[in-house]
Amino acid sequence: MRDIVSCFSENAVNVSHSSCSSYSNNACISPSLTPSIQNSISSVYKLVLSTLKQLLITVTWCRSHSNQGLSINFGEDDPLAVAPFRLNTNSRFFRKKKGSKLLESDESKIEVLWDLSNAKYDVGPEPVDGFYVLILVDSEIGLILGDMAEETVAKKFKTNTPVAKVSLLSRREHCSGNTLYTTKAQFCDTGTWHDVLIRCSAENEGFKSPVLSVCIDKKTVIRVKRLQWNFRGNQTIFVDGLLVDLLWDVHDWFFNPASGYAVFMFRTRSGLDSRLWLEEKTSQKDKDRVEFSLLIYACKSS
Repeated sequence: MRDIVSCFSENAVNVSHSSCSSYSNNACISPSLTPSIQNSISSVYKLVLSTLKQLLITVTWCRSHSNQGLSINFGEDDPLAVAPFRLNTNSRFFRKKKGSKLLESDESKIEVLWDLSNAKYDVGPEPVDGFYVLILVDSEIGLILGDMAEETVAKKFKTNTPVAKVSLLSRREHCSGNTLYTTKAQFCDTGTWHDVLIRCSAENEGFKSPVLSVCIDKKTVIRVKRLQWNFRGNQTIFVDGLLVDLLWDVHDWFFNPASGYAVFMFRTRSGLDSRLWLEEKTSQKDKDRVEFSLLIYACKSS
């Protein structure tokens, strides 16, 4: 079985071991460029209640020159689903940064509790600390977000309140600015958070003969030369013992500058295909592992 893994390893980079990388780490040294700005971040969560009822929740943080806010959507495109929750924290007419709201449909009763009054932000639209967002579904604790969430749950709810099983399915980021993008990603529920950096530049800066470099934890995992001809492609990497497919499409940067969007996607594999070592005995936890996707939509405005 290890011969199969060796075949994968010939064309894959293991983030966990520096000896597996054939690229120089110099490409990931912080350049003079300022990273692009995140305009919106959307995360899709799957909830499984104690009743085995399932629900998808999409949480979107966004920011523009005049507005900054939060929106939460429930379910997929179902006209009978619960109405979305929206909060504009910059609006002159609505500055309720702490409160609760009840949302009901024929099938679900959902309550959203939030406190963003002391939220602190970095460069992106998503707060980094000093906040919480709690979502209750049919009186069961569903989604818990923020560094203040656990403390709030302990104060507001009994210890025997049921808690749903939550999985992060995808995270989608929209960025604009130059050709340097940075973010953080956790590729599985039990994995660690990793620093992700994507950079496009020439060997000696500029945008002639551009080279695409993707780094995880300051280690170059792919380096694509002659990018104007290799504007679409994919590479398999190993992160936390998992197979992760890395795909890129920068066609519009070169051939549709009016749009200017490039797409980068990191996608883990689920089930039996997700392990680095293909063992004969696979635990139930591995079989139940869900795919996670990180998508970055990058607009090159300079």
